[in-house]
Amino acid sequence: MSTELILGGARSGKSSYALAKALAHDGPVFWLATAQAFDEEMQERIIRHKAERPAHWQTLEAPLQLAAALTQSQDQFCVIDCLTLWVSNWLCKDDLSGWAQEKQAFIAAAAAHCGTLLLVSNEVGFGIVPDNALARLFRDKAGRLHQDIARQAANVTLVVAGIPMPVKRSGC
Repeated sequence: MSTELILGGARSGKSSYALAKALAHDGPVFWLATAQAFDEEMQERIIRHKAERPAHWQTLEAPLQLAAALTQSQDQFCVIDCLTLWVSNWLCKDDLSGWAQEKQAFIAAAAAHCGTLLLVSNEVGFGIVPDNALARLFRDKAGRLHQDIARQAANVTLVVAGIPMPVKRSGC
C-alpha cells in the first residue's frame, strides 16, 4: 500500500500534481470525484476536469459515501479529488453522526487499500479563525481528517504555486 496525502490551497496545483502522477502510472486508474454541480460554473469546472483525464480511466462520483466507493477501486491506482469537498458535502447534509461514521469507515478503507492511493485536499489551517460557526466547524473537521490521514499515509505533499514540497516521506 502507498498512500499520499496531497494538500494545497485553492488553485495551488494539487489536482494537477495528482493528475500528473496518475498519467505517469502504467496501468488502470480509478478516479473518485466528490464535487457536486450546484451551479453552472461548477458544472463547467467538472466538465473541464473530466476532459483532462483519459477516457479509459474509470471515474466514479461519490459526494458522500466515499468509503464504499473506495472499496470499488479493487486496489487499483486510485485518486480521490477532493476530501474537503467531501467534508463540505457532509456539513451541508447536516448529519454529524453520519459524518463521524463515514469518516471512520473511510479511514479504515484507505488503510486497507492495497494499491496506490492519492488523496487530494485543501489545506485549511493557514488562515485566520473563521468568524462563523459553520466555517469553524468545516475547518476543524477538515483539519482533523487531514491529521488522521497523514498519520497513516506513507507520504504527505504540500503543493504551493504548482511546486510540490515533501512534508512526510516513508522511511522518514
